[in-house]
Amino acid sequence: DVQVDESASIAANRKATIVIEHLIQASDVSHTMQHWDVYCKWNERLFYEMYAAFKSGRTDTNPAPGWYKGELWFFDNYVIPLAKKLKDCGVFGVCSDECLNYALENRNMWEAHGE
Repeated sequence: DVQVDESASIAANRKATIVIEHLIQASDVSHTMQHWDVYCKWNERLFYEMYAAFKSGRTDTNPAPGWYKGELWFFDNYVIPLAKKLKDCGVFGVCSDECLNYALENRNMWEAHGE
């Protein structure tokens, strides 16, 4: 039946679009889902980039006062839910488990050592 084939095709395209959206989001924050040393390296670089912008007057916001709590919020509200979505979509195999595990570990390490 043509209608059934179209529905299946639409569903497959929708799933593919969702997976691509998750990949794009993950690529932007991939350092948060890798080893602690990788996360720290890129987190520190981002902090200093934002701090330099503050010191040079390109932004009014000093990132220092809210950085620690902001990272915890970011893990809890963006990174970990995204890592769970990557796992749930089922197309990444064990890599999605690694992403989620590293995100959870990094969040815990940040809570313990980030301040």
